[in-house]
Amino acid sequence: MDTAVIQKDLGLPVGEAIFGKTILILGFGAIGMEIAKRLRPFGVKILATKRNWSSNTVSCDLDGLVDKKGGPEDMYELVREADIVITCMTLNNESVGIVDHKFLSALKKGSYLINIARGRLLDYTAVFNHLESGHLGGLGIDVAWTEPFDPEDPILKFPNVIIAPHVAGITELVVGDVALKLHAGEPFTKIEFVN
Repeated sequence: MDTAVIQKDLGLPVGEAIFGKTILILGFGAIGMEIAKRLRPFGVKILATKRNWSSNTVSCDLDGLVDKKGGPEDMYELVREADIVITCMTLNNESVGIVDHKFLSALKKGSYLINIARGRLLDYTAVFNHLESGHLGGLGIDVAWTEPFDPEDPILKFPNVIIAPHVAGITELVVGDVALKLHAGEPFTKIEFVN
């Protein structure tokens, strides 16, 4: 602390508030909804995409939760407004590499990209190039293009890249539930094996 006071570095680096920002959630399923619920109190505008917005596919009341919604065909229009994009989509033949050069070019300069879904939703080369050019303000990923992730990957050399080791969903609730099921000899349900 003495060093920080002497160097007048107290409070550095200064963070950036999300209040007043516009956040696009790509894939407004169960996880996307939970993210929106947690973001809403921070005074953000929430945009979201979902393949089907019918009442039987949305398990919550959207009033006050989503400011603007659209389908996959609207993502290029919605991304132009976004300060932060969070990908929550499932990975399938249609979504592989969906966050590509065209998508990132439509994003406002300096915006952030967060991927918590599947690594291959992002086109690696496009993300790398947009980080290198400075168009992409930052990248946060909990999933990678390949797992295990290569610790020498050049994308990690950017100071505005944060990576977690695919642990965002591992909480005491999940681990505790699994432990209880194992102990009770109950079958596991709703488990998706990937990679």
